[in-house]
Amino acid sequence: MKSLNTYIKRGRFYEAVVEDGSDIIFIVDFNGEILYHNASVRNTLGYRARSLIGKNFFDYILPEKLEAFRKEFKQSQKKAYNQKIEFQFLCKDKSYRFLEFNSINLKHKEKLNGLILDCRDITQRKRDAEELVRLQKAKEQFLANISHEIRTPINGIAGMASLLSKDQNKDERETYLNAISHSAENLKVIINDILDLAAIESGKLNFEKIGFNLADLLPSLISTFKYQAEEKKIAIDYTLDEKANRILIGDPVRLNQVLINLISNAVKFTHTGSILVNARVQKEQKGKCWVEISVTDTGVGIPEEKLKTIFESFSQADASVTRRYGGTGLGLTIARQLVELQHGTIKVKSKEYVGSVFTITIPYEISTAKKISTLSVTERDQKKKISSAQPLRVLLVEDNDINRLYAQSILRNWHCETDFAENGLVAIERLKAKLYDAVLMDIQMPVMDGYEATRVIRMMAPPANAVPIIALTANATKADIDRCLEAGMDHYLPKPFTPEDLFNKLFEELKLSAQVQPDIISTASAPLYDLEYLKNVSGNNTAFIREMVETFTDTMPLSINRLQQAIAGNDWDTISRIVHQIKPSLTLVGIHILKDTAVILEEEFKNAHEQNRSVDSMRTNLNSLKDFIDSLNKAIAELKQANIA
Repeated sequence: MKSLNTYIKRGRFYEAVVEDGSDIIFIVDFNGEILYHNASVRNTLGYRARSLIGKNFFDYILPEKLEAFRKEFKQSQKKAYNQKIEFQFLCKDKSYRFLEFNSINLKHKEKLNGLILDCRDITQRKRDAEELVRLQKAKEQFLANISHEIRTPINGIAGMASLLSKDQNKDERETYLNAISHSAENLKVIINDILDLAAIESGKLNFEKIGFNLADLLPSLISTFKYQAEEKKIAIDYTLDEKANRILIGDPVRLNQVLINLISNAVKFTHTGSILVNARVQKEQKGKCWVEISVTDTGVGIPEEKLKTIFESFSQADASVTRRYGGTGLGLTIARQLVELQHGTIKVKSKEYVGSVFTITIPYEISTAKKISTLSVTERDQKKKISSAQPLRVLLVEDNDINRLYAQSILRNWHCETDFAENGLVAIERLKAKLYDAVLMDIQMPVMDGYEATRVIRMMAPPANAVPIIALTANATKADIDRCLEAGMDHYLPKPFTPEDLFNKLFEELKLSAQVQPDIISTASAPLYDLEYLKNVSGNNTAFIREMVETFTDTMPLSINRLQQAIAGNDWDTISRIVHQIKPSLTLVGIHILKDTAVILEEEFKNAHEQNRSVDSMRTNLNSLKDFIDSLNKAIAELKQANIA
């Protein structure tokens, strides 16, 4: 105790706490004159030791806040102690810093008209608070936007579906169906934006490493926006540097996604002038090249003060932008993160009322392959993989009728043997009675949800407890995904998913194959067609369905003959147009196995016509077209024998 008293008497306490402390200490009289300040003033405010003594404290307060500060200062003179009084103090460099003082009134104990002000720098805290408020407002704006964006297509779908339920002629039905399809696509874009962001933030986004060529990707991409650009009377084109016209190894789908976002924004915000996409090689070393792609427009531009936040989540340049143009405000965020996850960069230069330039740079490996197929995995490739093994036995646990029908249609195309369960409890009973190769498990269901059902399944006796379980969930945040895995699920598939998503999950990622058990495997071959669509549209009107099928089987051979003539004449343009005409009919009679192939073939032959490709360069596509025609003829034969009753 004696040494501590000596320490205090010698002034060590004063030196450690007051002079060497991190807090700024002022002693001021009741008029505001500074009688003392410690050395921390230099570190925080930039003033030399003792340089403020004799100055008036009020002269350093932000002028517009001075009156309010004087009131707080006067209140401190009436109290023994006062706490957390915020103010802004002028620094040596003429900037203002946010400080907060706690005061000790010397009048109460020392009978002196003065205050000790213990001040702390709260500038960062204030900035954080302001940023939090800004982000909260941005998120609130996003929720308002997304609510509007989702409601609009849903209202369109509901309205058109209501009209379809009434008696309509063929043209009206087609109009309503097109409107429903358009609204559904808009809704899918919005949902995919949200799911992509969730997948990115959860760290679950995977990138392909496959060969591709910008010479194939860019023309197709530009043609996608040609119609929109022509409607607005703006020019759209691309240039490709010769060095960039080579085979690269990377993820063309994700690159396409980024560029679609940038180009669609350019089209959306450009009302006169042009849009130019330019691709070049920025640098090349050690088997890698850095590809730089810029999207330049003559659109409305972005205000300079908004450029810093343009890539942030839930942010657009202005709330009025969303009201006028629509969108989630997530597109550029997703684009930036997709680019950065591939070790690339994205930048923007813009001038209001002049235009914008968005530039991405991504490093890609250079392929040594001499030739690359531009076709993605087609249904034909999928069938080849599936046919090499026994069909999978799949238990689909889903309480929603539409979701169940959608998944069933996909699995039927792969000849999977599919059983259903409307909740987790029924799924458990199914697993007790039968062996399955995979379980597709919805999460939110009545009676027993997917989490509880999975936990029970993992406690069952072998082999049922080891069945791979894939979560089908619309909730794709990291917390939701972690919860699925903690419950014992092997993987997850976010809704809405495409047939290719499900195929990749079952056969590529999880590499599932059927456990041979001949007594329970169905050997019946599923038909190529599916009349559920016509049944739903017509209210199961047999006469209508029969008429539609007969029209298809009567007219489709004529289209096939025209296709074969175009093939014989190497007429790529005619082939593309005929395939385009065939596509809607495939949807009507439910030949799902050929729809994706038709989309690819149409685009490939359209590009071939525009680029004047040779027969040799189209050999792979011609083989795909032959398989397409063979399958179409088989479907026609099956439909002719169909018993529609």
